[in-house]
Amino acid sequence: MSDASSALIEALAEYVDAGHDALVAARKSLGVSELEARAIRSIGAHPGIRPSLLREHLDVTSAGVTTLVDRLVGRGVLRRELDVEDRRVNHIFLEVDLDAEPWSALGRFDTEVHAAIRGESSEAFHGFADLLRRVTARAQARI
Repeated sequence: MSDASSALIEALAEYVDAGHDALVAARKSLGVSELEARAIRSIGAHPGIRPSLLREHLDVTSAGVTTLVDRLVGRGVLRRELDVEDRRVNHIFLEVDLDAEPWSALGRFDTEVHAAIRGESSEAFHGFADLLRRVTARAQARI
């Protein structure tokens, strides 16, 4: 392996570790589990998501997603709304603002990375993005 590829692998590992560490710290400060944090972030990205889609995204059972949502509804983090056209269907929304403290901690690392990227040369990032996509596709094809 070349020095350049080793440096890239090290940098990617540092990025992943830093993101993981930031999320662990956020989860600890908010008192949420890893699964709860993933659910909160998913619902934030997809307001009104149906429990069945959340279940698929989180790879849990129907009972597991029901228990998870019940727990977060009870804590005031989520709310359920009945579908106006089909009363058998629920949609799940956040009751907290992921852009405000303390919940912004769940996405703070990503926010800071985005801010840092905006301060850099766009040409370098296009090249890196292309490289990362190609390498990711090759690795996925071999799994």
